[in-house]
Amino acid sequence: MSQVTVTQVRSAIGQKPKHRATLRALGLRGMGQTNTLPDRPEIHGMIARVPHLIVVETVPDAVAAAEATGASDEGS
Repeated sequence: MSQVTVTQVRSAIGQKPKHRATLRALGLRGMGQTNTLPDRPEIHGMIARVPHLIVVETVPDAVAAAEATGASDEGS
């Protein structure tokens, strides 16, 4: 399953309470924080509520699978 990386780039100060709650639900607590989430319709709905506060990047399936298993090419 593919994943998306969400990074908060603008402050939630002065935003509506629903927007602040959406950021919390996405796992973002402050500017510069990043969270990797599954690419599901629920997540896309949350992203659609706060596009002015975040930046979204899609993580390729191969990278997501390696992160899930804990495998890495470094240190071998």
